[in-house]
Amino acid sequence: MALTIDIHALQSLPPSNINRDDTGAPKSAVFGGAVRQRVSSQAWKRAIRKDFDSYLSKADLGTRSKRVVDLVAKRVCLLDEGYSRETALKAAEAVFKAAGIKTVEPKVREDEEPRAPETGYLLFLSDRQVEQAARFILDNGGKAPSKKQAKDILDQGHSIDVAMFGRMVADAPDYNVDAAVQVAHAIGVHESEPEFDYFTAVDDEVQRGGEETGAGMIGTIQMMSSTLYRFATIDVLSLRENLGGDSEATLTAASSFLRSFIRSLPTGKITTFANNTLPELVYVTVRDDRPVSLVNAFENPVRGDEGTSRRRAAARALAEEARSVSEVYEMLPLASFIVSLSDLGEEMDGLGERVRLSELLDRVTSVVRQRLSEGSQA
Repeated sequence: MALTIDIHALQSLPPSNINRDDTGAPKSAVFGGAVRQRVSSQAWKRAIRKDFDSYLSKADLGTRSKRVVDLVAKRVCLLDEGYSRETALKAAEAVFKAAGIKTVEPKVREDEEPRAPETGYLLFLSDRQVEQAARFILDNGGKAPSKKQAKDILDQGHSIDVAMFGRMVADAPDYNVDAAVQVAHAIGVHESEPEFDYFTAVDDEVQRGGEETGAGMIGTIQMMSSTLYRFATIDVLSLRENLGGDSEATLTAASSFLRSFIRSLPTGKITTFANNTLPELVYVTVRDDRPVSLVNAFENPVRGDEGTSRRRAAARALAEEARSVSEVYEMLPLASFIVSLSDLGEEMDGLGERVRLSELLDRVTSVVRQRLSEGSQA
């Protein structure tokens, strides 16, 4: 049995630079022989996680940090105010060492106080796992756990975001969590090249003093404008496995990801460009075969015809690709839904039920709940 939720979105951005490379230029990629704007999956996953913070409980989310020893020690001291920080740090470090996760003493300047030991890489822990570690320390008088006890502490009770995006622990592969969500790099549906915004800034004090006018600062910012194709897919069964078999938690996680995928936006240079757009078209399918990206709809760069906007032309190309895949490969989704602005949804006629965002979340949850229930009874 397979069960996936595929999410396709078209989202237009005005001149902006939401995700830049090491030179400060908007990221790009070549697809179909043409240079396109690109927004990395890492940037959008970060934005999705930040959107979770606005409506999900802290207990359902995780923290990604090198400072996990300090995180656990602080929780110990919060639960027992009489526990010394030094003792809590030693006990917390022992938990990670028992798991085979190495820690190092961070380098500090001569005038700085010593800091708590850190892991050599970012470690993704759920709030429950931090709590479990702290309570183990308190219940066992700071005694180091066995290897099995450490695994019980750090590998049970994954948060929603750990279950979705996975976790890699280089020192201890047993603690790895395979991601249940795949997120593609968003790419422009048309060819696009960076442009340069040449700007100057005036020195207010020089101007007030009546001195020679001129630029107090000169610079340039690169920017691009594109209609992006975005794609992500949720492996519902893997998500449920990562969440310990809890179907209700799985439904909450899937609905939350769908909601935040649509609402979120990376914030690079956003105060400069105010590029706060939302997707103009979202196409969601629930499938029992395998995920299907429709990115090849844009292998040939989209160009708006006279009287037709580029985003409508993109919606038409997306619809044609979806119909072709369904017809040629006979891969029909279990259910499909469309959320669209203005008349873009007309291009998707016959491909799914047109709904509002709240209805989309309810409908997808209902379909997935039914399939999970049928699977458990089989």
